[in-house]
Amino acid sequence: MKDYEDAIAFLGQWGRFQQTVFFLLCASVVPNGFGVFFTVFLTDTPSHHCLVPEVNLSQAWRDAIIPIELVDRRQELSSCSRYRLDVVRNLSAQGLVPGRDVNLTDLEREGCVDGWSYSRDIYQSTIVSEFDLVCSDQWKQPFTTTLLLLGVLFGSFVSGQLSDRFGRKPVLFATMAVQTLFTIVQIFSPSWTVFSILFFMSGLGQISNYISGFVLGAEILTGNVRDMFSTMGISLGFAVGYMLLPLFAYFLRDWKSLLLGLSLPCFAYIPLWWFIPESPRWLLSQGRVEEAEAIIRKAAKINKVEAPQVIFEDYSTHVNENNTHPKSNHNFLHLLSTRNIRNTTIILCLLWLTLSTGYFGLSLNTSQLHANPYISCFFSAAVEVPAYTSCWLAQRYLPRRVSVISLLLLEAVSLYSIQLVPQSLSYLSFALEMLGKFAVSASSTLMYAYTAELYPTVLRNTATGTCCTVSRVGSCITPFLLKLCFYFKYLPNIILGTLAAVSAFAAFFLPESFGRPLPQTIQQMRKIKSRHRRSHSPNNTMFVYCCDHGNALSSSLLLPRGLTFGPCSSPKSEITPASDDSAAVIGIYRPIFDRP
Repeated sequence: MKDYEDAIAFLGQWGRFQQTVFFLLCASVVPNGFGVFFTVFLTDTPSHHCLVPEVNLSQAWRDAIIPIELVDRRQELSSCSRYRLDVVRNLSAQGLVPGRDVNLTDLEREGCVDGWSYSRDIYQSTIVSEFDLVCSDQWKQPFTTTLLLLGVLFGSFVSGQLSDRFGRKPVLFATMAVQTLFTIVQIFSPSWTVFSILFFMSGLGQISNYISGFVLGAEILTGNVRDMFSTMGISLGFAVGYMLLPLFAYFLRDWKSLLLGLSLPCFAYIPLWWFIPESPRWLLSQGRVEEAEAIIRKAAKINKVEAPQVIFEDYSTHVNENNTHPKSNHNFLHLLSTRNIRNTTIILCLLWLTLSTGYFGLSLNTSQLHANPYISCFFSAAVEVPAYTSCWLAQRYLPRRVSVISLLLLEAVSLYSIQLVPQSLSYLSFALEMLGKFAVSASSTLMYAYTAELYPTVLRNTATGTCCTVSRVGSCITPFLLKLCFYFKYLPNIILGTLAAVSAFAAFFLPESFGRPLPQTIQQMRKIKSRHRRSHSPNNTMFVYCCDHGNALSSSLLLPRGLTFGPCSSPKSEITPASDDSAAVIGIYRPIFDRP
């Protein structure tokens, strides 16, 4: 089968067709930038205390009815209790003065039976103030974010398989519609229960369209343009949306206005249906050669180049074989079908889990990093721009595995170092956390490209969706992970740093994909790097036995120093395959080092 990129090489890499696909797909992910992280403002807890109804109280007792508590070595008004109103009312009627005539510590307390009073210094309202998600219902605040991320988890799992089954383009636009419509409907939620259900539904499309758009661009674009798109292009589109979020939130400080303001711009993406094509790679994998050729011919016309008479000539035979043999549908179970694919999948799932937990942990915690949550959120978003730029440079010039390991170690070191900073140097702690955010943002983006390069076309979107699904397990527990700071301030950072260090070690066992074409079939998927004992013959020469249907291979293969060709006379049972390529089975004796 002729390589896809060779078949469409006549188009060039950066014609008007590729430019249109590049920028439109980058623009399509802008809503994802604020689609998840608006929970930073939506679920933030304003300062609050028990509501004191309008009763006959002196000003001194009205000021003293809320107890003073010590929180993080600071005195604050109690958030969940007050002195009993009937007792205070009697003391006020007697003309007694709190603190002078009455010892306040001796007074009985009660809960906020009349509700809460919320500060409006930062927000006009959030869902916490709307539905009173405080005190005994405080668990609902992180659980709300978890429900959104559970929707993202389920959507990532389903959309990956739907995209492999029905195409990249339909799933891209369907998930965009789900995200927009359910977000708008949330505005009319009469209760927290209804809001949570709708929040879960909107999560189904939050990251699913990002994955579909990413895979669509990675399969349409080629060469350096694909590298730029998968690392810097689509990620910068996400960062632009993320940086716009604090701007929207600053001017729309009511949660309902914020949701509406973030949703309405999404309707501008409807016309993109007529400008973004389906993936020709996916069409070819489904045997729809004519449709794939039609898209490439249209692209050639847009780029003003002449297309050959037959573009995918070698695929015609492949289609005929599919017509005579039943075509199997691939699903996530195929990711566990062989040892090599299974090992790759397990390691990638661990890395995705770690990176997602770290990314969401550092992003959702921005409102606690600075007195002004809008400034914290903007810096958290802005640091992703140099992260994505660095990722693009790394993907272009550096091996994937080395880049991922280095970034994971940088994340671990920065997060471990935060606890060593004195409290008086709060800005240094903030800088270290942003350095960790830089590392996890760059590595998360690189993992999308790395994963897509390791899997063949028939499994690429399923693999990306499955890894993303596993990663969402980590992101779903992140809101509760951040609450561990109430027990030990630096515990969340220690956990995230440990996960990064362990994942850096696991990444060492992944195969390298740098400079290699995208695999088209499962047989072409790279093997996990394995090491066997080295063995030397008496003359210190290692023999590699290569057979191609009985004919020795010689000059067509480049061997490292110290390797020479031996005769193709070894019994078949005595050699171990070192390649999955059925055209040329390369084998070596078991005692000899297996070079992948």
